[in-house]
Amino acid sequence: MNFDLILKKIPSVAAPKKELNFNTRLKWTGIVLFLFLLLSNVPLFGSKGGAEFLKQISMLMGASFGSILTLGIGPIVTASIILQLLVGSKIVEFDLSTHAGKARFHQIQKLMAFAFCAIEAFAYSHLGAIVPLPGMALTIAFQLFLGGILIIFFDEIITKWGIGQGVSLFIAANISTQIFTEAFSFSRSDAGYLIGKIPALIENISKGIFSYESIIPLLFPLITTAIVFLIVIYAQTLKIEIPLAFGSIRGFGRKWPLKFIYTSVIPVILVSVVLINLNLVAQIMSSKGITFLGEYSGNSVVGGLMLYLSPPHNFLINVLQINISIQELLRVIFYSLFMIFGSAIFAIFWVVTSGMDASSVAKQIQSSGMQIPGFRRDPRVIEKVLKRYIMPLALMGGAFVGFLAAFGTFTGCLSRGTGILLMVMIIYQFYEQIATQYMKDMNPMLRKYFEM
Repeated sequence: MNFDLILKKIPSVAAPKKELNFNTRLKWTGIVLFLFLLLSNVPLFGSKGGAEFLKQISMLMGASFGSILTLGIGPIVTASIILQLLVGSKIVEFDLSTHAGKARFHQIQKLMAFAFCAIEAFAYSHLGAIVPLPGMALTIAFQLFLGGILIIFFDEIITKWGIGQGVSLFIAANISTQIFTEAFSFSRSDAGYLIGKIPALIENISKGIFSYESIIPLLFPLITTAIVFLIVIYAQTLKIEIPLAFGSIRGFGRKWPLKFIYTSVIPVILVSVVLINLNLVAQIMSSKGITFLGEYSGNSVVGGLMLYLSPPHNFLINVLQINISIQELLRVIFYSLFMIFGSAIFAIFWVVTSGMDASSVAKQIQSSGMQIPGFRRDPRVIEKVLKRYIMPLALMGGAFVGFLAAFGTFTGCLSRGTGILLMVMIIYQFYEQIATQYMKDMNPMLRKYFEM
């Protein structure tokens, strides 16, 4: 049996045979999100806990740590990263300009995602990420594997039958839930403090407690979250518009927008996956006595490379109190550089492998019957013009979202900086997609909110 035959045997969700209207796509999106949130609350049978650091970052992977969906989108994104690196380094070559080449690329990526479901399920259940009850390790591994496979198919259903991408929507759903909890929850911690920042702030003010320690740590995250939110919304509106004209119809034309954040949230997601996998490997190695990558005390990193790739908590509040150390400054510098340069590099990889490069966009413009005014109707001419903008935008946009993620983390944003960044950009992108592609199918009462 050859490899191509294996690829054809991979189970997949059938694509719709006709164009789906907005209501149908909205229905399928809602069904999948409901199932996702439902399964996120189904605990693993046979588990007695897990690594704390994975709980903190699992939201970035659309995961609910300790549930059947603990792996989240990790296998999908890990497969995507490795395949992009192989393609970018020319170790593996695909003709992504053809439908067959793109189909083969996605089939191999899906096969790799299945494999990573098995690998990560075994690693989580046998190497300390999830602590099983005696004799339950294989049972937990099977549950994790099943949850990972379900996420892959949920993502495929959303992509083909719903609105947007499942990967992005799962992340946004998880982060939105966490932000709401951190901002408004009336639950109390084991120490008796309110978890929600706003209820805690109101409680302190009502009791007449106005000390620095009682107000600033609660108020500051709300302010910085609002600041990052506004910056992201503004950055989403920045774009370069390439004027186009129809070759056969004089006087008619349009503009082709190239956004400043050209690759959206993808680079930050990919960098976050790299950090998660490095952290997991470091903890496994640390448990075996190898600590150069990371040394852990309980679930907290206290030494090694991972210490400098993990952000210090409440850094800005410590700065305001003039209570910072050289080690904290170094952690801020190295973490920021990793996020900025990592996001810029992955932005370039994503442009090349996802059909967003100058050549692919030029062919889209050419096939739509348009051309750049004053130039010959030749895709090579259009490509030459686009090359001036696309790669610089990808680099700058990737670096910018990496910086914003780091900034939000250091300033104590709700759900960390990466979380608020991802949520706002995903929801804004979702809104734009609905407004541009599905508005004609909407109920008139709903349509007016997208025409504003």
